[in-house]
Amino acid sequence: MSEALSTRARRLLDAGHKLTHARLTVLRVLEDGGGHMTSAEVLDGVSRLDTAIGRASVFRALDLLTELSIIRPTYIGTSMTPTYVLLPDGHHHHIICTHCHRVIEFEDCGLEQISAELEARLHVKLSGHLLEFYGLCEACLKAS
Repeated sequence: MSEALSTRARRLLDAGHKLTHARLTVLRVLEDGGGHMTSAEVLDGVSRLDTAIGRASVFRALDLLTELSIIRPTYIGTSMTPTYVLLPDGHHHHIICTHCHRVIEFEDCGLEQISAELEARLHVKLSGHLLEFYGLCEACLKAS
């Protein structure tokens, strides 16, 4: 089990959830898949590891991981099927090219202060965020 997977498994335990085989398998598939996967890709990956894990168990695990801000569904491109992204430290960031649909990931979003202000002003406790910017990538800018 990788260190990142151990951290996510610990978050499940800390939130009072059991580390079931299905949940750990879904986490493993997401981690091994680079953290950007559709539910169909997760289902295929889980099936390759253990055919006894059913679709309902996979979708329940995806729902729980979303609830705990371990993953977040996003709609990259024009697909109606969400792509699940892993949220390292509770957040994840993309720039998506509106021409070629290239996804560029970046780390520092600078939202720490805004998050703290939102928590104080709205009396909430934020567990994460997903930030997406849309525009043209360098290659598409040069081509236009």
